[in-house]
Amino acid sequence: MTMMPGHGAGGHGSATAPVNASPATQAFIAANDRMHRDMAVTYSGNADRDFAAGMIPHHQGAIDMARIVLEHGRDPEVRALAESIIRDQEREIAQMRAIMARLPAQ
Repeated sequence: MTMMPGHGAGGHGSATAPVNASPATQAFIAANDRMHRDMAVTYSGNADRDFAAGMIPHHQGAIDMARIVLEHGRDPEVRALAESIIRDQEREIAQMRAIMARLPAQ
């Protein structure tokens, strides 16, 4: 399994929560860790397919973080942005899944 450049050890890798981390901080760390783990795709050699395969978990990570904001955040502008991110990223994930379904696995 080949990791995307700049991710994993030395990149956007795992963070350690402070002992007294808020529930939001704990949730952000878990979402970030899950996103980076899922972005560790096996490359196929098909740039189009590899792009979609890596971006789907990246977009899902954005959705997960936006949901954390909706659960814990209070700022109306940030909450509106989070709602927009969820809507747009879900649409783009569906589009990328459709692309992957039609592209050859090789």
